Amino acid sequence: MIMLSILAMAALVFFSRYVFLEPRLPLRLAPQIQSMLSYSGPAVLTAILAPIVFAPEGELWLAANNPYLLCAILACYLIYKTGNVLLTTVLSMVVFLVLNNMVLQ
Repeated sequence: MIMLSILAMAALVFFSRYVFLEPRLPLRLAPQIQSMLSYSGPAVLTAILAPIVFAPEGELWLAANNPYLLCAILACYLIYKTGNVLLTTVLSMVVFLVLNNMVLQ
């Protein structure tokens, strides 16, 4: 039963992506809907990251010794200034590891 559920979910995800990404299919979305869908990525990313950054221990932690918050601010600054996703990701991860394992412990 679990394998059937996994296969059904995989098929649903594949076909929902295929319908919108295959250029030979005649399905096109209205420009207003395309504009609205452009906000779905940042909205989902915010919903995933906000609890991790602001409440990593289960309650709100807005302090100067919160490595999650410090590295999130660093990542926002780096991506704004450089636009380089790889540099932002690697540098933020390195700073997080240093803060979390060496400095703030």
